[in-house]
Amino acid sequence: MSENLPPCPECASAYTYEMGALLVCPECAHEWSVTSTGVADEASGERVVKDAVGNVLADGDTVTVVKTLKVKGSPSGIKAGTKVRNIRLIADGVDGHDIDCKVEGFGPMQLKSSVVKKA
Repeated sequence: MSENLPPCPECASAYTYEMGALLVCPECAHEWSVTSTGVADEASGERVVKDAVGNVLADGDTVTVVKTLKVKGSPSGIKAGTKVRNIRLIADGVDGHDIDCKVEGFGPMQLKSSVVKKA
């Protein structure tokens, strides 16, 4: 366990401890995760979505598909290297799909952030 843990963002307690991937405050029972920079992801209230290589994605970004994807009802699927413009990040996607977009030639669909790279 690391001795350089940040204080609790809720009550500023110095007695935080690690529990798996989370940090926990024993005084106010607040739980949060910490990025490599030491800044809490949930402290700002925003969800951080990263692409296949670790770049942070935002609404309106253009991404490139990094591997060929099978699409039900289509004989060819989406080829690797296909650019998708103007993505929207969603929190309630089905089965881990967190990007809502419109792929040219296929129409509206949801993609996983693990199969795209920021262009």
